Amino acid sequence: MSFSRQGLIEQLEYEGFSTSEATLAVDSLEVDWNEQAVESASSYLEVMSFSREGLIEQLEFDGFTTEEATVGVDSVSVDWNEQAWRSAEAYLEIMPFSRSELIDQLKFDGFTTEQATYAVDRAGL
Repeated sequence: MSFSRQGLIEQLEYEGFSTSEATLAVDSLEVDWNEQAVESASSYLEVMSFSREGLIEQLEFDGFTTEEATVGVDSVSVDWNEQAWRSAEAYLEIMPFSRSELIDQLKFDGFTTEQATYAVDRAGL
């Protein structure tokens, strides 16, 4: 399981350690936080689709710094068009969208116009 520095501190706090104990323990480790971000990004992409921007935001939410999150996402081999199409398919399973509505939704999720257009074309809209 991969963690950000902050996420690992929070996990240890959840397990009953004080903030100072958890921080001291985590800071005594030799951890490549960028590698942890790569592993987290890969794990997320195995179970759901993300835009590049959305995945960076998710990693930041998990406690990675913007730099770590960006390195993590940019180090993963991913087809963003495929991710956009997977997102489009997931949206279409739960509700109907017009072509323009789905493009707008995908852009809101952080996909580029080109990625969103690819996705709706592939989805047959």
